Amino acid sequence: MNSSQHPQHRTALSVNVNKVALVRNTRHLGIPSVTRAAELCLQAGAQGITVHPRPDERHIRSQDVFELAALMKAWPDREYNVEGNPSQNLMEFIRQVRPHQATFVPDSEDQFTSDHGWSFPQDAERLAPLVAECRSLGVRVSLFMDPVPGQMAAARAVGADRVELYTEPFAAAWGTPQQAAELRRYADAAQAALDAGLGVNAGHDLNRDNLAAFVREVPGVLEVSIGHALIADALELGYAATVRAYLACITAGFGVSENS
Repeated sequence: MNSSQHPQHRTALSVNVNKVALVRNTRHLGIPSVTRAAELCLQAGAQGITVHPRPDERHIRSQDVFELAALMKAWPDREYNVEGNPSQNLMEFIRQVRPHQATFVPDSEDQFTSDHGWSFPQDAERLAPLVAECRSLGVRVSLFMDPVPGQMAAARAVGADRVELYTEPFAAAWGTPQQAAELRRYADAAQAALDAGLGVNAGHDLNRDNLAAFVREVPGVLEVSIGHALIADALELGYAATVRAYLACITAGFGVSENS
């Protein structure tokens, strides 16, 4: 697919600030500041902020969720995405904060990092009422999903607004003979999601090397949520330069000039 085949939108960048909190939590000094990191990323042009508050508070803490919600009120044109397992602690945050988006992720409480998506029909019965509750609160729901085209209509059937494609397999295949086939798998899953009436998000191990190709070849990507690689780059480049670099990757993926 070339850039002229994309719908007329530009993929939004949501910065996941979990890793900032992880560093902060190693001491009792309150630095680095999670809210300051978010503010600097927003000032540099990021269109959103993502957090994944796990029950053990290994990185993002409850207080962070609320402090970031307060910060985001000063940025009404940006979006706040709170993700997690709705069977654990996520729903209480959604009820109190009412972010723009809730991303449901099927992680266990002790899981190292997200590594798989929801499965249907197995997960449909427990997800449907939670999706309905979020939507009744005015919160958009995105389901974390593996790139399986046949699962997309089922995600829509439980009431989801979007899916977030789990992109670690794509990132792992980058630079290998499997790269093209893996990218095609994501493009097919995204098209199936679009055909089902879903919006498409993506995240997990996207970085400056692979991001442009992903948004170029995968149709309809509305948002990428990037944390680990972006914060790692920010240690060398600073938040502002890093956000601008990732936005430039998205721009390059759409094949347009910086000034367009």
